[in-house]
Amino acid sequence: MEEAARELGIGRSLAYQLIRTGRLRSIKIGSRRLVPRSAIDEAIASLLEEER
Repeated sequence: MEEAARELGIGRSLAYQLIRTGRLRSIKIGSRRLVPRSAIDEAIASLLEEER
């Protein structure tokens, strides 16, 4: 999560909020929450579209 938040330029709590609202895909393996690189790219593209 820390890496995903850093890539998006946001805080960890906002990254978790984006996951809860469905705007950022993630998977849970054991106790770890992982965000695929493709999900980061999709979230960035989606946020850019919202700005238009």
